[in-house]
Amino acid sequence: MVTLKDILYKVNINAVVGSTTTTVNTIQFDSRKVETNDLFVAIKGVLTNGHDYIDKAIKLGATSIICEVLPARLEDNITYVQVEDTSTALAYIASNFHGSPSENLKLVGVTGTNGKTTVASLLYQMFKKAGFKVGLLSTVKIMVDDNEFLATHTTPDSVTINKFLKQMNDEGVEFCFMEVSSHGIHQKRTEGLTFIGGIFTNISHDHLDYHNTFAEYRDVKKAFFDQLPAKAFALVNVDDKNGLFMLQNTAANKYTYALKGYADYRAQILENQFGGLLLKINESELWSKLVGDFNAYNLTAIYATAELLGLEKVESLRIISELESVSGRFQYLVSEDRITAIVDYAHTPDALKNVLETINSIRTKNEELITVIGCGGDRDTSKRPKMGHIASELSTKVIFTSDNPRSEKPQTIIDDIEKGVEPINFKKVLSIVDRKQAIKTACQLANPKDIILIAGKGHESYQEIKGERFDFDDFKIVKELLKQLQK
Repeated sequence: MVTLKDILYKVNINAVVGSTTTTVNTIQFDSRKVETNDLFVAIKGVLTNGHDYIDKAIKLGATSIICEVLPARLEDNITYVQVEDTSTALAYIASNFHGSPSENLKLVGVTGTNGKTTVASLLYQMFKKAGFKVGLLSTVKIMVDDNEFLATHTTPDSVTINKFLKQMNDEGVEFCFMEVSSHGIHQKRTEGLTFIGGIFTNISHDHLDYHNTFAEYRDVKKAFFDQLPAKAFALVNVDDKNGLFMLQNTAANKYTYALKGYADYRAQILENQFGGLLLKINESELWSKLVGDFNAYNLTAIYATAELLGLEKVESLRIISELESVSGRFQYLVSEDRITAIVDYAHTPDALKNVLETINSIRTKNEELITVIGCGGDRDTSKRPKMGHIASELSTKVIFTSDNPRSEKPQTIIDDIEKGVEPINFKKVLSIVDRKQAIKTACQLANPKDIILIAGKGHESYQEIKGERFDFDDFKIVKELLKQLQK
């Protein structure tokens, strides 16, 4: 039996009305889910304010309320705890409720615009292959050792994070690798967690629909490193101009990696082809099935992290050669007609540029590179022309189409993307609103040895249109279409 008093450790409290010995069944921040003896935390969200639902939560059975502003009318037999910030309070309460589970394993956070999923997922694979019990909290999925759960956010809410970390404790998990998004940091979802390490991959144009400026977006990422404890490590990519900025105020042990500049872990690409990469990191050569400069960075980060976590160098090199690409991250197939189709999550200008430059560095230029790309609705509109410019500049043919239009009209999004196309590239461009038809057209246009890139959605198995999610998997669809359209 847990009481309110038991779970208020480290919470910044302004006032308490009522008894803190009241029993807490579970923690809720969605009033619709409240049941008898629950604790309701009133969160000020982007769209709604939990303070408006305090009365509803009490009617449904909540006996304890955490809030920033006390209600005008206080109910008898209800305990109210007024705090500075309910999001921060929720994070500490969730950790306390589950027995501070992050302290009982080695938790490593991965942040950056691109590469978070790949780095976290490859580290999960790596430590599993090394014989450890491992956890993963990622955009693609949540893993509690061998048990898989559906992921709904890049960084889940504080209650979900701690619930899964507690499950990992129960399963004897030793290491957990976690994607840490800017939204998650800003909304305090990672407060109260004990990290043994933090990794910074890169930072570029993204999420400016949520963060007002690039500087704000960058500073939120930096806040994660500012909070790392002295016993942790901070590993950053110093080829990114903001890499050293992330380290400025951290108490953690500082390490760097790079392909171009000087770093503690410096990598050199010896071979880069569709079959994989040959890399030299410091004095060690390694082969990987992964492809491209961006994966050279990702592999350098995991090699460095493995060493910092105590994995032996020889074992690391062996395991890296066995690692498989992550779902929807430069995932490719070659059809019987020898057409190469690549599905990638690239949904930012930098990520798209990286993928297209990688393909162009490998291909012979005798084949077509046909790119299918859209942009998400209700998201940062300023990146749309940039995506259009990059796709049309670096491909031989481009089909602009729908991504997840959400509440926006798909054609409006496509019109925004087309604004970035230079007149010299107009002849390369087609626009097809229906994504499946766009992929089918790319397959029909392709000849043997041509390359099709389908970018933007990667691992996603749905398309979101007007509040509904419809089954849609780029990889499955292109595989079926290429089979049907064999020349």
